[in-house]
Amino acid sequence: MIVVAVVGAVGACGAAAEDPAPGPGSAERLRVEVVEELPHDPQAFTQGLEFAGDTLYEGTGLVGRSSLRAGPAGGEPTRQVALPEPLFGEGITVVDTTIWQLTWQNGVAIERDAQTLAERRRVEYSGEGWGICHQPDHDRLVMSDGTSTLTFRDPRTFAETGSVTVADAGRRIEDLNELECVGDAVYANVWQTDEIVRIDSSTGAVTARIDASGLLEPGEEEGADVLNGIAAYPGTDQFLITGKLWPKMFRVNLVPVS
Repeated sequence: MIVVAVVGAVGACGAAAEDPAPGPGSAERLRVEVVEELPHDPQAFTQGLEFAGDTLYEGTGLVGRSSLRAGPAGGEPTRQVALPEPLFGEGITVVDTTIWQLTWQNGVAIERDAQTLAERRRVEYSGEGWGICHQPDHDRLVMSDGTSTLTFRDPRTFAETGSVTVADAGRRIEDLNELECVGDAVYANVWQTDEIVRIDSSTGAVTARIDASGLLEPGEEEGADVLNGIAAYPGTDQFLITGKLWPKMFRVNLVPVS
């Protein structure tokens, strides 16, 4: 756990935003309601989670342990590839027959075949890579880098096409990590917290703050790291969420805080 803590600390942006004090907010307050528990590899340092049909794709991190996996939710992967050192895997997203996989500080995104997971090419980008998701209606990728900025990219060339700053009632939300696109909304894990935020991708405004605390039992928390990993279940309003080195995944509803 010492190694994991050091790696995570280096990856944090952590700088406090120098914004005015927030005014009255309009963000919904939601919490997770567990519908089902599923097993998860406790050795998986989860960085990205996404469904394509019935297939769950998971990208994992750490140098020498990074991978991309595909298979049924809660089951053993049917396909898996490792990232060679010194690459540190980060977020993933599926675009038709392609998977884009980010790297943390290596400055490259890897384009893969969605069926075989084989590498097709690498594209360079500046800055850090944390999370990524696809908005087909806008024909764009949405990428996080651990700050309050979401960057839009072309899903074919990976070229930057724009950006938006994420804020709740005027206060920037830093440490945006793993992303999930659902329509015009982007759901983002906030690093080092048990919170997920829902973001209006056209404005950057936070429209909901989701409490995902208390999912693991005390004994399970001992070997686990932070919450990270959110995937929308196709055809439902439910999500699958997990964390780095968690022994479980949770199928959840998002319900109002009572």
